[in-house]
Amino acid sequence: MREHGLGVLFGAGAPATLLLAGSIVLFFRERSASSYLQLLGAGGLALVVLTHFAEAFDLLPWMRWGLDNSPGHYFDLGSAALAVTLFPTGYLIYALRR
Repeated sequence: MREHGLGVLFGAGAPATLLLAGSIVLFFRERSASSYLQLLGAGGLALVVLTHFAEAFDLLPWMRWGLDNSPGHYFDLGSAALAVTLFPTGYLIYALRR
């Protein structure tokens, strides 16, 4: 296991799970574009945590987790980009509508 495995899993995994759960509740309570964007962003954050989980426990070794220019690196980067752009955008739209 890598040196940052458990720290990432517990340090980021619990808040990401809570954020995803809250986004799911909001989406089913109020189906709007803003809640959908928040749900996609929270899902992207959950994928980031799952990629770090796979890296820590060396799951799917063909993805070459942690190496530059590997499929695992780009999957993690794409998930993080989704999380960083979609969730705040959805939250901003939701907050401005209220």
